[in-house]
Amino acid sequence: MADTFDIALVRVDNRLVHGQILEAWVPYTKAQNIIIVNDNVASDFYCETVIRMAVPSEVEVIISPVEEFAKNYSYSHHNGGKKTIVLFSSIADASRAYHLGFHFDKLNIGNIYNEDYKLCCAPSVFLCADEIQTIEKLIKEEGVTIELKRVPRERAVEFEKVLKEYDKKSPKKAGI
Repeated sequence: MADTFDIALVRVDNRLVHGQILEAWVPYTKAQNIIIVNDNVASDFYCETVIRMAVPSEVEVIISPVEEFAKNYSYSHHNGGKKTIVLFSSIADASRAYHLGFHFDKLNIGNIYNEDYKLCCAPSVFLCADEIQTIEKLIKEEGVTIELKRVPRERAVEFEKVLKEYDKKSPKKAGI
């Protein structure tokens, strides 16, 4: 790919493209591109079409499977390309992309709901045991900062603080 992308935001949001992204994050980051990294969307013509129709024409949309994105896209974290928001629908996909070569310093978690959740971190973030463990590894082993933040004007909550409070309340991590 000839274009270089200046990564303005890396976000996990199981809704992918929606009002918070288009009305808050795109203007805030001045994004010219949204890259949706999701194996299912990349292989579903209908879903891809619906997403493309939702995004204003002045914002380019790229939809890619996780492995292809991590291995083939040229990106930087500090100027040098088109301002870009990278969206994952799951923590597992973000972690997989990271371990395949898409390294990011900060991961924004905006919305995740898991029916088997063990931890409610924020009004829109409910994590299961596997997600908590994956995030802990990204923090401890890779040095990634994890923030819980729905929109730019909201004060970010650091995941490590939430986890410490959770550990105090349930030292055995409730089966995690």
